[in-house]
Amino acid sequence: MQPTKGKPAAINSKTPQYLVTLAATLLVFAGGTTIGWSSPALHRYDEKNSTLPIHPSTAESSWISSLLTVGALIGALPSGYLADLFGRKRAMQLVAVPLLVSWVMIVFAQTVTLVCAARLIAGISLGAICTLVPMYINEISEDSIRGILGSSFQLLVTSGIVFEYFIGAVMSYNTIAYSAAIVPVIFLFAFCGCPETPTYLLKKGRREEAARSLQSLRGIGSDISKEMQGLEYDLEAKSGPRMSFIKALSLRENRMGVIISLGMMFCQQFSGINIVVFYASKIFNAAGSTLDPQVCTILVGLAQVVATLISLFLVDTAGRKILLQISAASMVVLLSVLGFYFKLKDGGEDVSSLSLVPIVALVSYVMLFGIGFGPIPWMMTGEVLPDDIKSICSGLAVSTNWTLAFVLTLSFQSVTDTIGNAGTYWSLAAINALSFIFITFVVVETKGKSLQEIQQELAGKKSQPDQLV
Repeated sequence: MQPTKGKPAAINSKTPQYLVTLAATLLVFAGGTTIGWSSPALHRYDEKNSTLPIHPSTAESSWISSLLTVGALIGALPSGYLADLFGRKRAMQLVAVPLLVSWVMIVFAQTVTLVCAARLIAGISLGAICTLVPMYINEISEDSIRGILGSSFQLLVTSGIVFEYFIGAVMSYNTIAYSAAIVPVIFLFAFCGCPETPTYLLKKGRREEAARSLQSLRGIGSDISKEMQGLEYDLEAKSGPRMSFIKALSLRENRMGVIISLGMMFCQQFSGINIVVFYASKIFNAAGSTLDPQVCTILVGLAQVVATLISLFLVDTAGRKILLQISAASMVVLLSVLGFYFKLKDGGEDVSSLSLVPIVALVSYVMLFGIGFGPIPWMMTGEVLPDDIKSICSGLAVSTNWTLAFVLTLSFQSVTDTIGNAGTYWSLAAINALSFIFITFVVVETKGKSLQEIQQELAGKKSQPDQLV
C-alpha cells in the first residue's frame, strides 16, 4: 500500500499507541490510589480530634493495610483466565467496577470490618490490573516503543500513589476517597473507544477485526501487512492440539520465560522496596530526621515518579538489562551504606555529623530502584512469556509478587528486632547482589526485538526473520 502524497505523518504513526496506552494506564493510576490511600487514611484515624465513626486499633490498622496485598495475590491468579475468556479489553473494564465499589464502601463504612472488606475487594482488582494492563500494552505495542509504553505501568502506579499522598495531606477523609473513586469512572469512559488487541483477536479466529485493530493502532496510512504476517506466522507455529501446562514447560523457551518472569518478581520484592516505602517515615525518624512523616512519604513517592520518568526515556535506547544491572548494583551500595550508618548509631556512636547520609541514601535507593527494578519486571513479564502460557503465568508472576510483598512487610519488624537494623539492610544488600548475578547470566535483552525473536532466543536459536516474509 503506497502512502498518499503530502501526508507522510500518517505513516507508521505511533500516536494512537500512546493515546491507547494512556487510556489503559488510567486503570493503573486508579490502582496506585488504592496503594497510596492507607497512609493518609490511617493518619486520619489516629488524629485525636477525629470525628470519624471508625477508630481502629493497631492490629486493625495493620489489617486495613495488609488486606490490599492479600486481595492482590488472590485477584492476580484468575485474571489471565478472564483475559482469555472475555478478551483483554473487556476484562480490564470488568475489574474497574469492584474498584469503584470499594471506594463507595469506604465512604459509607461505619465499621472497621466494612473497611477491611473494601480493602480486600480493592486488592483483588489491583492484582488483576497488574496482570491485565501489562499484557494489553505488550500486545498493542510495536517493537521500537514497547519499552517506553510498558514502563508507563510503573509511572502511573507511582503517580497514583503520590496523588493520594498529596490529596491526603490537604483534604478530608471522605474527599480522599471521592477523588480516588473518580479515576475508574474516567477510565471506563476513556477506554471504551480503544481496540481489543490484535493478538487476542487472531487467537479467536477474528482476522478482519484483528487487522482493523492493528490498523487503528499503527495509523490509518500505515502498512500493516508485514506485521500481520508475523503475528499470523507466530500463531500458526503454535497451532495444533493445546498441550498441558506441565508439558508446555518441557519446551526450553517456555521454561526460561517462566524462570525469568518469576525470578524478576522475586528480585523486585527482595530488593526491599516495599519495606523502605512502607516504613520510610520510621527510617527517617530512626535516622534522627525532624521532617513530618507525611512529607517523608511524599518525598519517597516523588523520587519513584522521577526515576520512572528517567527509565521511560532510557529503556528503549540503553536497554532493559543494563538498567536492571545498574539498579541492582546501586541498591547493593546504598543498602550497605544504610546498614553501616545504623551499625554506628545502634552501637552508641555519635552520628550527628552523618544525619544526611541515611536520607540521601534512602531517596537515592528509591530512585535507582525506579530506574530498573520498578518498571522493567512488569514489562518484561509480557515480553518473555509465550502466548500459549502467558495468561496463566502472568497471573502466577503477579500473585508471587504480591505474596512476597505481604510476607516481607509483615515480617520486617520481627526480622529487624532479631538481627537489628544493620543486619536487615545488609541482608537486603546481599540479596540484591544475587539479583545482579541473576540479571547478568539468566535474563535476556529484549530491546528492539519482536516477541517472536525473543522466543527464539529463549529457545537457544538465532532469530529467523526471513521466515516471516
